[in-house]
Amino acid sequence: MKTLLFLLAFILPSVVYGQPAPVTVFAAASLRGALDEVAQSFGADVSVSYGGSGTMARQIDAGAPADIVILAAPVWMDWLQERGILGDAPQTYLLGNRLVLVAPADSTIAPDPGNLAASLGDARLVIGQRDAVPAGIYAREWLQTTKQWDALQHMLAETDNVRTALALVARGEMPLGVVYRTDAMAEPKVRVVYTVPDDQHNPITYPAAALTDAGKVFLQYLQTDESMGIFAAHGFMPVTP
Repeated sequence: MKTLLFLLAFILPSVVYGQPAPVTVFAAASLRGALDEVAQSFGADVSVSYGGSGTMARQIDAGAPADIVILAAPVWMDWLQERGILGDAPQTYLLGNRLVLVAPADSTIAPDPGNLAASLGDARLVIGQRDAVPAGIYAREWLQTTKQWDALQHMLAETDNVRTALALVARGEMPLGVVYRTDAMAEPKVRVVYTVPDDQHNPITYPAAALTDAGKVFLQYLQTDESMGIFAAHGFMPVTP
């Protein structure tokens, strides 16, 4: 709380009678849960809209009001920057994550991560959309690096955000899915069967950009020890400079 009050003292346009202004956040779906907990500790009303990073970016580009945007990959933040939406707002890399392969908690499948096509048989692998959802982009990079992409392209089920992919595995509708480690930690109905090595895809980072003064206050709060401790408890990692 002391850290928050210190920050507020320097960003007066966002403060009314010593309290932070309400904040509207557009955030990647994989932040649900952790970001909700951070928002509850902020001390002001925080409204969060979750979705695939591409969906969030397009909505902001179309004029949706947001004080701050937090995405799951630099590609979509760069897209907003190129379109002039961010203005001179800098990108702050808040968090890191890991990519994992998950199966239903009660399944007995023991997949070969180097030959998923054989492990799947006639079933499909669920991932986020390969060209739009960051988790799907990272999954594609992993499968390309391990030379499995060509064999698996016709065996994919693609979703508009990573939490939908997680839900399909949790319900047993898909035998395997590629999600973030934090997603798997949040869902007791799945189990991690493989953790993808970091060097087999681009680094997973969460860039944030504040679009208003209220967003700047919240962005500073996200970087406090209190907030980072909450994110760490949910499995997120700090970004190495």
